Amino acid sequence: MIEINTSAILLGFAVGLPVSALFFWGLNVGMRLALASEHPGRLLMLSFFCRLVVLLGIGFALTALAQTLWALGGYMLAFVLMRVAAVLRAQAKVRGTVIKQEGV
Repeated sequence: MIEINTSAILLGFAVGLPVSALFFWGLNVGMRLALASEHPGRLLMLSFFCRLVVLLGIGFALTALAQTLWALGGYMLAFVLMRVAAVLRAQAKVRGTVIKQEGV
C-alpha cells in the first residue's frame, strides 16, 4: 500500500502557490518589456531562464528539505492551478476588451 504524506503535499502546495504567482508575474513583466523592446527575443530568453532557475531551484530545495517527492507533487499541483487561473484571467480580459470594442 502506498503511504501518502499529506503534510509534505501541503508543504509543497503552500510553497508552490507564491512561487507560481511570482513565475507568472515575471512572465507578465517579461512580455510587456519584450513588446516594447527592439530585441524581444533576448528579453524573453532572459526572462525565461530567470523564472526557470527560480522555479526549479525552489522545487529542488523543497524536495531536499522534505526528503520526499510528495512535496514536489503538491508544488506541481499549485503550479498547475495557478496556470489555470492565469489563463482564465487572461481570457476574461480579452473577452472584456472585445465586448467593449463591439459595443462602441
